[in-house]
Amino acid sequence: MSFQSPVWILISVLITAARSQVPGPSPNQSGTPPGPDLRSPEVATDGRVTFRLRAVNAKDVQLMMPITSKHARYLPGQGLPMHKDAQGVWSLTTESLSPDIYPYWFTVDGTKFADPDNPFAETGIVGGPLSFVHVPGPSSLSWEVSSVPHGNVVHHFYHSDLIGDDRDFYVYTPPMYDPVATTQYPVLFLLHGAGADASDWMTGGRVNVILDNLIAQRRAKPMIVVTPLSYGAANPGKRLVESIVKGFDALTASLLNELMPIVEKTYRVATDRDARAVAGYSSGGAQSLYIGLNHLDKFAYVAGFSTPLVALPGPGGGRPPLPLGEKWPPLDPALFSVAFAPLDAKASSRLRLLWISCGTDERILEHNQQFRDWLQSKNIPVKYVETPGDHTMMVWRRNLTELAMLLFQPEK
Repeated sequence: MSFQSPVWILISVLITAARSQVPGPSPNQSGTPPGPDLRSPEVATDGRVTFRLRAVNAKDVQLMMPITSKHARYLPGQGLPMHKDAQGVWSLTTESLSPDIYPYWFTVDGTKFADPDNPFAETGIVGGPLSFVHVPGPSSLSWEVSSVPHGNVVHHFYHSDLIGDDRDFYVYTPPMYDPVATTQYPVLFLLHGAGADASDWMTGGRVNVILDNLIAQRRAKPMIVVTPLSYGAANPGKRLVESIVKGFDALTASLLNELMPIVEKTYRVATDRDARAVAGYSSGGAQSLYIGLNHLDKFAYVAGFSTPLVALPGPGGGRPPLPLGEKWPPLDPALFSVAFAPLDAKASSRLRLLWISCGTDERILEHNQQFRDWLQSKNIPVKYVETPGDHTMMVWRRNLTELAMLLFQPEK
């Protein structure tokens, strides 16, 4: 296991930033010089958003966005059709959207493209870049940048001997963090979902902005947040499903024995269990529950957002999700007993907070309700939350906001 110096971290970040300015594949295959730069997306004062894409020879262009249909996030062909003008520019204007940050992309004759005219985007392990449109809202929304003190985000790299690859992680430090002071901070390990990478929570999730605002409002304790690459196998882009459903133990070992020591050596974090939390969304939620509930000696706060519990190792678990449209059967309760074998009423007394949440439109909602009921049958206290929405970052941003205000608070 190795750890790179701050100088090399800075050089790597600068190289990454320079590479991000290189344009990717263009949907314009006409062979003619491109026209004037387009403005896309364009957000009107009433919340309507206009998207534009120049694709002269395309036959079909669609906007893919969670708001356009329930599963547009996943299914090509389920988006909104765009219309082409005489210059080969395709466009679409939405209805008025509520203030939020929405992920989207285009499909051009069935091929996915991020918006080439929009710099607000993030990479991923699979599926290519994802674009975002910000519909501004009031400062009361936790993800809106405000005139408050801001923390820092640093990108780190290390080699995992246990998984067998080179990995990265991001660290948020709160405002006024002093690396040479004696103050120690609690730490939240925050895991992403399938297909995403370590940058996901910082880019689409806006965790640094959310924490800046909550800390300034004294609604959350100053804390350090670590967002690691959340796969338990090397080369997850080629082995995505295996990296998740077969990688729980490998990821657990790497996080506890490689990543956590690096963080504790590099940052002023408290090392007792009452100052540690682990949380995540989607597959990262399953991993967080598995890591945290099986290691209560390390974590007092454990949370899962929109957790696909069927991915857990155990009876009826350890498999990828069913295709969209197929009805989920109830889970075998033995899955929970096996996946969380150490969890009983006595062990649960060590939990400062166990959080389970799910979107009200999600097809995994009943599974999360079933897990809640199983926990309650074992007399294990759980904070259960249902948030309006589907399997999207709009739901998880709200979950994170509410969770952050509950972490590391004095016992009542």
